[in-house]
Formats: sequence, C-alpha cells, structure tokens
Amino acid sequence: MEAIDFDSLKRKRDLRIILPVFLVSIIACIDRVNVAYAALTMSQDLDWITPEIFGAGAGIFFMGYLLFEIPGALVAAKFSATKWIARIMFTWGLVCVLMAFMNSQFEFYLYRFLLGASEASLYPVIYSVLYPRWFTPNERARATSLMLTSLLLSTIIGAPLAGVLLQTSFFGLHGWQELFILEAVPALAFAVFFFFGVKDRPDQVKWLTESEKNYLSQSYLANKARLEKRKSYTVLQAFSDRKVLKLCFIYFLWVVGFWGFNFWMPTVLKGLSGWSTQLLGGAIAIPMIAALLVQLIVSRTSTRTGDKVWHVAGAMFIGAIGLGLSPFATDMSTALFLVCLSAIGIYAAMGVWWTIPTTFLTGPAAAGSVALINSCGNLGGWVGPYMMGWVKTTTGDFHLGYFVMAACMFVAGITVLSIQYAWNGKKKPAEDELTEKDLLVEE
Repeated sequence: MEAIDFDSLKRKRDLRIILPVFLVSIIACIDRVNVAYAALTMSQDLDWITPEIFGAGAGIFFMGYLLFEIPGALVAAKFSATKWIARIMFTWGLVCVLMAFMNSQFEFYLYRFLLGASEASLYPVIYSVLYPRWFTPNERARATSLMLTSLLLSTIIGAPLAGVLLQTSFFGLHGWQELFILEAVPALAFAVFFFFGVKDRPDQVKWLTESEKNYLSQSYLANKARLEKRKSYTVLQAFSDRKVLKLCFIYFLWVVGFWGFNFWMPTVLKGLSGWSTQLLGGAIAIPMIAALLVQLIVSRTSTRTGDKVWHVAGAMFIGAIGLGLSPFATDMSTALFLVCLSAIGIYAAMGVWWTIPTTFLTGPAAAGSVALINSCGNLGGWVGPYMMGWVKTTTGDFHLGYFVMAACMFVAGITVLSIQYAWNGKKKPAEDELTEKDLLVEE
C-alpha cells in the first residue's frame, strides 16, 4: 500500500477544488450585490427607481432563486455538480449584461428575477454534492469556511471597484452600465474553465495518486453508510424532518438581516457621510476585512473543538448588537464600528453553519434539504431588502428596519442554541468516529 502524504493531499485539494470554487463564489457575490452600488448613481439616470422599487427589485432576485433552488440541486445530485455550476455561471453572466440596458421597472424586476433563477442551487450543490466527495466530515468546516471567505472578499474587491467604475464613462455608457457589463465578463470566461477543469469525483482526476483516490472514495462511502445506518432519509422525509425545518427557520431569520444589511449599507453610509462613491467603496472594505479575520478564527476554533452551535449563535448575537445600535450612529466612525459588528455577526459563522446539515443527511436528501434551507433563506433575502425600502419610503429613515433585522438575528441565535447535541456536529465518541487509518485501503 502506498503511503499517503496528507499535507500534500490537503494542498492539492486546496488548489484544485477549493480555489476554483472560491473564485466562482467571489464572482457570484460581486454580480449579486453590484446593484447595491449601482443604485448610488443609477437612480439619477432612471428616475422611476424609488427606494421601494429598488428594495423590491433587489429582493425579487430571491424569488427566482427560491423557485429553482431545489430542482437545480436535485438535477446536480443526479448528474454532474461541476457541469451544473458551470451552467449557472454562464447564464448569470448573460443576465448581468442585460441589466446594463434596462429601461423600465418591468425590465428591472425581470432581470433581477432571471439573475436569481440563473444562480439558483449554486451553494447547495457545492455544500452537499461536490464537497462531500472531496472532503471528509472533519475537513468540511475548514473547506466551506475557506470558500465562504469569498462573501467578504467579494465586497473588499467589489466595493472599491464599483466606486471607481461609477465615476467613469466609456463608449457613451453610464458608470452603472459599465459596472454590470465588466463584472459579467469573469462569469462568462470562468464558466468555460470550470466546465472542463474541475471534476465531480476523485477517481476522475489525474493529479491524485491511486491511494489518495481510494482514501477519498472510501471516506465518502463510509460516511454515507454511517449516516444511512443511523437514519436513511428520502428527499421527502428530509423535507418534513423537524431538524431540517428548524434549520430553515433559523436561516430565514438570518438572511433577513444578511441581505437587508448588504443591499442597503452603501446607501445608508453615503447618506450619513456624503462621501464620494470612490471613498465610500474603500471605507466599506474595512468592516469586511474585520469580518474576514473573525471568520477564519471561527473556522479554526470550530474545527479544533468540534462545536458548531455556540460558534453560530455567538456570531448572530454580535450581529444583533451591531444592527440594533446602528440607528443611533451620528458620525461615520461610530457607523463604521457598528457596521464591523454587523458584518462579523452576519458573516463569521457562515462556513460552520453549512456543515450542520451534512452531519445527519447524505446524498439526494442532503442536496434537497440544503436547497430547501437555502430557499427559505432566500425568501428572507426578499423580505430584508424590500422591508428596508418600505420602511425608508414610509417613515423617512431606516431605523425601524435595523431594529427588525436585529430582532431576527437575535431570535435566530436563540433558536440555534436549541439544536440538540446529537446533530450538533461535535466530535462523537471514538466508536462513531472515522479515522484516517480506518479509511486507508490497499490497492
């Protein structure tokens, strides 16, 4: 039997699997939220865009996402995760280009809906179909957290880039039009690379040794068998499982705050500061860097301790504090500090969170359930931005909206603490653990 160098295996998967998926996620997040930055100047050219219309358009993205999330995840689970991800990228790139040429409220709503439909099932496919083939259960928190640093890096990159593009004009286009077009190009190009360059399973690649392929394949099969021995779920059974429904509720509340914060933060900060879009874009990167550092720490400590519940709940409580105090900020330094707390709470435990469903689900049941959880979250993604726009139109400020988002984060954190130890994802007794030694097989 050929010995396995686990450090080398880790580096190979970091480069060949995590990095490409990480880049997919960065591009997806930039394209998903670029409308938040486009709104800083877009309304000057499109006078029909009111705060309420913008909030509805930002949120309708998630209706398209909701409708196609579960079917897409099930298709990918049955056929090919990587080919489905490549399809997702290419179609959302095309829709982003169309966004640059919208001329009516109907087109705004239509393109946002199509963008959501195009992106639907991206993350569930990664979490529940692709990653379980490539990473053991104990490795997934790290792999998922590394990939999800993209959520923060997309803002760190995208905010300053948007600030520059919004102040330029080429070929007779407005800055916001350039923003949509130029940020669509990477999606179209990388889709081609991902289609041919990333594989679904270890046995399909040439850059692993036979022992490494056997180890990863046996790890996947052994974990699948262990979960099915504990309880084998059909897709329909998973959808009605109390644990799955609780995760749906938690994620809905979480995402109300997540997207309400993300889509409106640039507008709120610009109104408070009066800064240029370029300066504002640079300032927004600061809290995202802080959240990124905390996210890496949370991933490391969760992997070391095996705990998921307190890591997720603790982050949510911090987010609730940041959002709840934001209406009382009267200067930019205070506002940025509270944005830091909000961003830490919203982002820091996301990687840990998405390892919870695969602690008790596998196969199509896992893919379908993760898609269902994400769909419920995306419903919150519609509620959050629309609610903030409605509050602004009705009351003249965003204060009530921030209080609602804070309450959602707090209730979500309390509910996370009710998750039972049996599916917490903590390290189990030795007889229920799969060790690297157990999974080594002779050629």
